Amino acid sequence: MYKHLFGPVPSRRLGMSLGVDLIPQKICSLNCIYCECGSTTRLTLERKEYTPVDEVLEELSHFFDHHPDPHYVTFSGAGEPVLHSGIGKVIGFIKKLRPELPVAILTNGTLLSDPGVRADIMQADLVMPSLDAATELAFRKINRPLKETSIELYLKGLIDFGREFQGNIWLEVLILPGYNDDSENLDALRKALVQVRTDKIQLNTLDRPGTIKGLVPASWDFLEGVAAKWKMDHVEIIAPPEILRGSASYREDLEGAILEIISRRPSTLEDLEKVLGLHVNEINKYLGVLEETGRIETTHLGRGTFYQLRKD
Repeated sequence: MYKHLFGPVPSRRLGMSLGVDLIPQKICSLNCIYCECGSTTRLTLERKEYTPVDEVLEELSHFFDHHPDPHYVTFSGAGEPVLHSGIGKVIGFIKKLRPELPVAILTNGTLLSDPGVRADIMQADLVMPSLDAATELAFRKINRPLKETSIELYLKGLIDFGREFQGNIWLEVLILPGYNDDSENLDALRKALVQVRTDKIQLNTLDRPGTIKGLVPASWDFLEGVAAKWKMDHVEIIAPPEILRGSASYREDLEGAILEIISRRPSTLEDLEKVLGLHVNEINKYLGVLEETGRIETTHLGRGTFYQLRKD
C-alpha cells in the first residue's frame, strides 16, 4: 500500500494515470465549491515540504519495479501539488527513471505568478491549470481564494507561464450553472483566454458532488453553445469517463470491492476511504466509471452524498 501514490486510475483526460499526491488532505490555495475531494481544511499559499521527498521517491522506485507503466504520471490529489517545495526534485527523478513517460501536473493555477513555482515545473510534459472565472466576483464565489489572491494576479501567472513553458498546456474551464454561465462571465472568460498560450481549452462541468448543496452540471448542449460562441479552434468539451477495463492498469478488484460495500450499505466517499484504505482520488475515479455505466447512483442526505447501487 502506497502512502503518496494512488492508482493508476481512469482519468477522463489522461487515460490510466498514476497519481502522485504531495499534499496532505486537504491543503490548498483555493476552496472551490465544486471540489470532489471536499472542503479545504487549510487555505494557504505557503510552499514547503509537506511530505518527505525521500518517501515519495522510494515509492516511485518500487512502483516502476513492480507494475506496468501507466499512460501518465500525474501530480494531483486532494490539495494543490505545486505548494510542495520539492515538486521539481520529484519530477526530475521520474524523468531519470522513465524519460519517455509523460509527466502531467494538475494545478489550479493560482501559484503560477510565482517565478519559483514556474521554474520547478518546467520539466513536466503537460500542465493542466484551471480557470473558472475572469471576474473578481465570480472568482470569489466559485473558487473562494485567500483575500491576497486576485483574479488579476491569477491571470498574470497564467500568461507568464504560457510564455516560458515549452510543454503542452491544457487549460480547463468548468462551467457551473448559476455562477459563471451568464453572458458577462462567458465574455470575460473568452477575453482572458485569448491572452493565455494554450494547446487546448477544455470545457468541463460538474462530475462528482461538490462541497455545497444545489450545484448542477451544465448540459452538453449548453457546453456546445459556449464552444460555438467563443469561436476558438482549440476548444474541446470533456467527454464523460471512458471505460478503461481493457487497460492492464485497471483494477477490477477495486471496482468489485466498491460494489460489494455499497450493495450492503449506501456509503459516502469518506466511508469508502475508511473501509478501503485508499486515496479519495483513486476511489472517485472508479465511482465515475461505475456511474457512467449506470451501475450506481447518488442520494443526498444530511451527512453528505451517498453512493448506492442503481435501482431499476
